[in-house]
Amino acid sequence: MDQKLNEEDVKRLLSNPTGDVRAEIADKIASQHQGLSDGERKLAEDIFRLMVRDAEVRVREALARQLKENPTVPHDVAMSLARDVEDVSLPMLQFSEVLTDEDLIEIVRSQSPEKQVAVAGRSHVSASLADALVDSGNETAVATLVSNEGADLNEAALNRVVDRYGESEQVGKSMVERKVLPITVAERLMTKVSENLRQHLMARPDLTPEAAAAMMIQARELAVLGLSNSESDVAQLVGHLYNVGRLTPSIMLRSVCMGDMTFFEVAIAKLAKIKVENCRTLIHDAGKRGFEALFEKAGLPKAFYAAMRAAIDVSYEMEYDGGPNDRERFSRRMIERILTQYGDLGVDFENDDLEYLLSKMNQLPATMLGE
Repeated sequence: MDQKLNEEDVKRLLSNPTGDVRAEIADKIASQHQGLSDGERKLAEDIFRLMVRDAEVRVREALARQLKENPTVPHDVAMSLARDVEDVSLPMLQFSEVLTDEDLIEIVRSQSPEKQVAVAGRSHVSASLADALVDSGNETAVATLVSNEGADLNEAALNRVVDRYGESEQVGKSMVERKVLPITVAERLMTKVSENLRQHLMARPDLTPEAAAAMMIQARELAVLGLSNSESDVAQLVGHLYNVGRLTPSIMLRSVCMGDMTFFEVAIAKLAKIKVENCRTLIHDAGKRGFEALFEKAGLPKAFYAAMRAAIDVSYEMEYDGGPNDRERFSRRMIERILTQYGDLGVDFENDDLEYLLSKMNQLPATMLGE
């Protein structure tokens, strides 16, 4: 197999040998193609053009196996193999650099799901080819694409994947396992998944639609608050939530009750349309009038004022202790102070749980400002 092509090989090929012999010679010629002289290479390529029409799949399969990573194979030969049956075409589709984006897009749009998966697994997938794969409707191909770190998938492309395949467990798993996932895409994926779960929960006879919706809001908001690791992440996340209408009073109160003051500051600055630095000055104004003015400018429900004011005050006195369940202890103390604040205003709650508190916020009189 390591001997160069010779006249005897050509004679064996032309004398109508068996399929085994043709496959052996195809393998031999293709494996040596790059090392041949110009004259030998031209002869080899003429033989390739005969072999791509060979009736025996194993002959064409041997050819594809040896030519899949050959950058000098003629384009017409590469395309013939790429359009062949799966046993022949898949290696070419996944590895051949001779195939252009235009070639691959045409194949993705016109040929089998197995071929789409092979294309999605290429070492580099351009943005235009990725778009064609997303449009294919093939979940397995899209899951392969999303898990491929060599695919050119920008934020807009990933959002398209979420829109079309967000409820697919296969695609969703590939999305969350990506090394880098834009924070806005992660939030949209969570929303898509939680909506799907909400529909299942609402079908349960032991849960009211209201209870199911409340459970999903709780889970989504908790998950969203865990997405950001830096202030730049927070700003991007808050901007996204604002644009899609999910920057709610409840997630803002939840953030400060969990000790995430950065999220709270950036969120209220966004609603008030002022710089975060100026927002921080008003929030932490010793006279407390600054926060009241900021709260009104942000257009937040008045029933939330006392809770947010109490949470800010408590945040000055508390910090995580680093021990087990420190976030839970922080949140518990925060809620105790908020309940005390409302008690001073003559409002009694039946429960000291954060979810209960949040569910009751919107039911309080709109006139309650906690002067």
